[in-house]
Amino acid sequence: MIADRFAGVERIPTRNAYGQALVELGRVDPRVVVFEADISKSTQTYRFAEAFPDRFFNVGVAEQNMMAAAAGAATCGNIAFVSTYAVFGSMRACEQLRTSVAYPKLNVNVAVSHAGLTAYDDGVTHQAVEDMGIVRTIPNMTVVQPCDGPSTRKTVLAAVEIDGPVYIRLTRIGMPTIYPADFDFEIGRAIRLREGKDVTIVAVGDMVCQALLAADELAAEGIEADVLDMHTIKPLDETALLESAAKTRAVVTAEDHNILNGLGSAVAETLGETLPTPMRRIGLRDTFGESGGYEELLKHFGLSAWHVANAARGVIERKKSASRT
Repeated sequence: MIADRFAGVERIPTRNAYGQALVELGRVDPRVVVFEADISKSTQTYRFAEAFPDRFFNVGVAEQNMMAAAAGAATCGNIAFVSTYAVFGSMRACEQLRTSVAYPKLNVNVAVSHAGLTAYDDGVTHQAVEDMGIVRTIPNMTVVQPCDGPSTRKTVLAAVEIDGPVYIRLTRIGMPTIYPADFDFEIGRAIRLREGKDVTIVAVGDMVCQALLAADELAAEGIEADVLDMHTIKPLDETALLESAAKTRAVVTAEDHNILNGLGSAVAETLGETLPTPMRRIGLRDTFGESGGYEELLKHFGLSAWHVANAARGVIERKKSASRT
């Protein structure tokens, strides 16, 4: 039995870290304005509202109008943050995001909570398992999902420096703290969390901790995993991916999202065009979520650390088989 490296580690919902980072940003940059769709406690933007009421706009349950209003604010020199649930930010307001925000390449940051199965007991209507895939296809968009509190803070502070819209995907439940408060972070640059030569595990968001747990399990068997936190799936850090894949010649991706058009697809596209490599995608396999406990859902849909480790064993065997032919 492998000890859980996160036992006793502080767990912070990344939406909470987002709310705190907004206030920090608001203190130093008067251009920052926040738009909310009547769920400020859920998205944690109420913190910004209390600190800067004249720069906070609750538009009510009108996400499409909110996205368009944020676009208008950005044309006046403001840096807008739009907050809602991921299902609404990526789907209900998708046309406005595409046409009013992304097409003119405006500085609107869409920070969405309740991503993937982290909205575990809210059911299908609030479990966004398609959102990164939808937003990733829109030109000019940057797509990021930090894995913990410190990386969420870094993401928010870095987003204002990006020329154009940024989609920031956040969790409802607490995530183990992986990074120290002060660490090097850059949107578009992956972070290697573990060095290995046998298999590459590329993870995003809440699946980063599952990837690390899987690497611990594999290490007990003498398998060394290279673990990459690919917090930005667009633009993908192709350099880090290709360097790792060239070393290990076996790749597993892990995401709390449909395997179609998310992290796994982005990695497969890059490898397929540049360095064909045995790989396996861990994620929801073209299905909707369900209500249940978060850990139970990870196991049910094949997203647990055990599933990630088993996928790694599988791609290593495929690599060996290919070398024998």
